[in-house]
Amino acid sequence: MAVMPKKAAGSVALAMAVGLAMVSLVAGSPGLATFYTPSYTPSACYGFADQGVMIAAASEAFWNGGEACGHLYAVRCTGATNAGVPQPCTGRTVTVKIVDLCSAGCRGTIDLSQESFAIIADPNAGKVQIEYSRMS
Repeated sequence: MAVMPKKAAGSVALAMAVGLAMVSLVAGSPGLATFYTPSYTPSACYGFADQGVMIAAASEAFWNGGEACGHLYAVRCTGATNAGVPQPCTGRTVTVKIVDLCSAGCRGTIDLSQESFAIIADPNAGKVQIEYSRMS
């Protein structure tokens, strides 16, 4: 059995701790993500004030009467919801700001802007399985 030098063992332990911290950052609640297209104003939270494109609309699952406004969420695609795009996920995570309430008949837990959806998944999928968590 090989013995690892103390310095190398410490580096390995540090790398593992950082890796676990990164995983726990995005590990969160399961849900579904859809996307909407511009124009992104007006919004329920900010009216006609432009909030950029890394934004999303919350479903009733966490809207909480508008308390979700302004909260940041990390969102990561975890899988497909249909056979049309069997592997839609890019492997990336996106951070979005909640600016709106997902309209009646919302098909997902969170409705991402088209730009933020494209970071985590192939837009041709239309809807994907996700994990999402509120950032502090």
